[in-house]
Amino acid sequence: MTNTPTLARGGGDTSAPRRRRGSRRPGRGSGLPPWALPYLLLVPGIVVIAGLLLYPMIQMFVMSFQKINLRVIRGVAEPEWVGLDNYTQLFGNDIFWSSLRNTLVFAAVTVSLTLALGTAVGVLLHRLGRGMSTFVIVGIMCAWAVPPVAQGTIWRWLFDAEAGIINWALNLLPDGLSTLLFGRADWTGEPWLNDAWSVYLVLVLTVVWASFPFVAVSVLAGLKGIPAELYEAARVDGSTAWRTFRKITFPLLKPVFAVLTILSIIWDFKVFSQLYVLLNGPTNRDAFNLSLFSFAEAFKAPPKMGTGAAIAVVLTVILLLVTAVYTRQMVKQEDLT
Repeated sequence: MTNTPTLARGGGDTSAPRRRRGSRRPGRGSGLPPWALPYLLLVPGIVVIAGLLLYPMIQMFVMSFQKINLRVIRGVAEPEWVGLDNYTQLFGNDIFWSSLRNTLVFAAVTVSLTLALGTAVGVLLHRLGRGMSTFVIVGIMCAWAVPPVAQGTIWRWLFDAEAGIINWALNLLPDGLSTLLFGRADWTGEPWLNDAWSVYLVLVLTVVWASFPFVAVSVLAGLKGIPAELYEAARVDGSTAWRTFRKITFPLLKPVFAVLTILSIIWDFKVFSQLYVLLNGPTNRDAFNLSLFSFAEAFKAPPKMGTGAAIAVVLTVILLLVTAVYTRQMVKQEDLT
């Protein structure tokens, strides 16, 4: 007996399967409600952050209240709980205050120069043709891609007292011009990396050189999103370049500048590798910033990891406060507009 296809009465097509009453619709996933899916996708990232960042930060906070010497590091003694002694000794140390001053001044100067130079380069890139703009972007991004240790090595060589190209170039200036500008004509053997002020001069150049390409490319990306009709209208009205930037470019790029400023503050507060290389280690205490001071206290003999952790806690609190205050100001400005 064979099965033969049949037609329904009235000519209806019976080829399409009919849904049975009470049959379930195929599920889209594991049955989780839609609102739970974003939280589920965030779980791997949260686990990684908790393991690599949150746990070390908790350990650092605990260590800042302990006395951890070489015997504790070797495992022959237990850490001693000292309460706020590490913080008391830290706030009574002159090197801490000079390190804090160096950190704040360096961050203020470097962030300002990086944003100003990066914005100027980004605006100029927006005016170039596509080919030339791509060529310049690739060139400046090479500086941004250089690792921090290599940055310090490059600029340490440039400002080397005996073989540096900076002293050689300054000696090429006419004696009268060099004396007029700098008060001296002979730059042979100038030790740029011995004094704190000259070390920070080189450090500012190093960090700005490596940081401004990121700002320039970010500003260029923001400029691509501004309608060209606005600039055309400003040109017809006879607006100057500075007035166009102040009235059109800056207000529309304010969210971009907010992010760049916060990132620059965080990055420049944490500068360590470049300063370590320029100083050839934690040698000149007058040129310490908080990061290098924390490293020197924690790992230079005799190691005082409790004090080093206390310095790191202070630096973390300063960064959180600066970021929170700046973010709050930006949110207020957004609400007013």
